[in-house]
Amino acid sequence: MVTPKHILGTFDEALAALRNNVLMMAGLTERSLERAMKGLVNRDDNICATAIADDEEIDQLEKQIDKDGVDILLRFQPVASDLRRVVAAMKLSSNLERMADMATTIARRARKLNRHPSLAEVDLIRPMYDHAMSMFKDSVDAFAREDVDLARAVVPRDQKLDDLNRMAGHKLVDRMAQDPHQLRGYLNLIFVGRCLERVGDHATNIAEDAVYAAAAEDIRHQTAAVSV
Repeated sequence: MVTPKHILGTFDEALAALRNNVLMMAGLTERSLERAMKGLVNRDDNICATAIADDEEIDQLEKQIDKDGVDILLRFQPVASDLRRVVAAMKLSSNLERMADMATTIARRARKLNRHPSLAEVDLIRPMYDHAMSMFKDSVDAFAREDVDLARAVVPRDQKLDDLNRMAGHKLVDRMAQDPHQLRGYLNLIFVGRCLERVGDHATNIAEDAVYAAAAEDIRHQTAAVSV
């Protein structure tokens, strides 16, 4: 009787540690994105450098989460909901690492922009950033609380982010034609927009994985089916 309790307790501790590391990684990724955006808006190279430096710690956490996840699978061979939680945590860390890569790219683009006169069109990026970060925070919150309804609600919000990116892109292309001397600056802003659009894609992935972990339902690629 004692042995199963001991094994279960050890598994619960290992799973809790895995989830804690994932949530820590989410916090670091959120901070990195915030720093990258602040470096862009404030034209601050030092903040951009800090955002870029953040990536190393996030990469190391991803490696640790992958290692711990595999160890849990091998040691405890979890099934059903426990297995889904472990797999979802590992997939979430992969999405977070890619979001952190987007923060690094934004910070690098911002440093290039900072070498030239400021562009008023930076304001086109702010609504995209706010929407992407809202999706990101809600998706991680849904995973942490196993809130299926919140996770489901995140997925359709990606369309608005795509629309914002498309509209910003059109405006920036128009500005290129009107002011070709600032072409590189407008191109850098287009790339920043694409990075934020990718943050939304990864937030959507996290939300879909949160639904799978909590409810054993795969909601990926359902948009077309719903519209028929």
